[in-house]
Amino acid sequence: MRFLLLLCVLVGVATVAAQQTDPMTERARRLLRDTPVFDGHNDYPWQIRELAKGDLTLFPLTAAQPKLHTDFARLARGGVGAQFWSVYVPSTMQGQTAVTATLEQIDVVHRMIAAWPTRLELAVSAADVERIQKAGRIASLIGIEGGHSIDSSLGTLRMMYRLGARYMTLTHNHNTPWADSAAEPPAHGGLTAFGEDVIREMNRLGMLVDLSHVSPDTMADALRVSTAPVIFSHSNAKAVTNVPRNVPDEILTQLKANGGVIMVTFVPGFLSQEVAAFNAIPADQRAGREAPRATLIDVADHIDHIRKVTGIDHIGIGGDFDGITQVVLGLEDVSTYPELIVELLRRGYSDDDIRKITGRNILRALKGAEAVARR
Repeated sequence: MRFLLLLCVLVGVATVAAQQTDPMTERARRLLRDTPVFDGHNDYPWQIRELAKGDLTLFPLTAAQPKLHTDFARLARGGVGAQFWSVYVPSTMQGQTAVTATLEQIDVVHRMIAAWPTRLELAVSAADVERIQKAGRIASLIGIEGGHSIDSSLGTLRMMYRLGARYMTLTHNHNTPWADSAAEPPAHGGLTAFGEDVIREMNRLGMLVDLSHVSPDTMADALRVSTAPVIFSHSNAKAVTNVPRNVPDEILTQLKANGGVIMVTFVPGFLSQEVAAFNAIPADQRAGREAPRATLIDVADHIDHIRKVTGIDHIGIGGDFDGITQVVLGLEDVSTYPELIVELLRRGYSDDDIRKITGRNILRALKGAEAVARR
């Protein structure tokens, strides 16, 4: 027994030493020190609402959080320098209930920043992101997940922008009165006339249009109307995994012309066709069957495909941590971004390619939206 314990200790020490001296790992860490991860989607605020009724002291980021994917120690290990915190509320909420719940989620983000001012700072512009990162803090931006959050009101959209929201996902899993979701049968064939007005107002404000969760027709309409770069804050390639939430190649081609960014996500059912097929089986029929797992390799495969279709300038990362119930093998929490970088380096991605994926592409898109607003 003592021999086995000693052997385990020696193996652990050897593994740590190998990680410390592995040139590819050190290269990844160096790149992240130069260009930290600017992640498109993290649902920690929702977990505070669901698990703690809004009480940050119950799940503080300053302490290890084994029930969550996110805390400051793991964010530091992951090389995260900017984060869109999602102010998600379910699309089953509608009307003023949805507006109120979204404002409460925005309040959570503001209270996070007030609680930990040496770690977080609110960013409302690309210049803020760059300044805050240089100061060693995490630039914290707000992303609204679902157009139901504004209750078909441009005035509400404008006020949420003034509170710090810098993107809005046009739908979640239900159609809005003005845009079709990917998760429901179409009601409008894309955007309505009011939906087009929403896009124009977001362009005028400098708020990024987020096309994750929307139908292909809505994607195409938004790309036609928007004069600013759009984003997909957490989506993958439909040609690799054929599920409604992923993005078809014809849309990826249009994204290149638009100058936008698709931020590849770590949702297992969007990464692996095998996982998607298993998830589609009724729960009572899964008994006794081993569930397949998506892996870090699947994430890199999606990135490879998107690079072939759109080019390297249109790829980012949107992990969806603390918004997923299953995790990817090798990408279990916010500390694991370097592992993905190592895999991409092994596949021949250059240092400049990595810098674009981790932060420069989404920063360019944000600057593009701001430039359109100034005009």
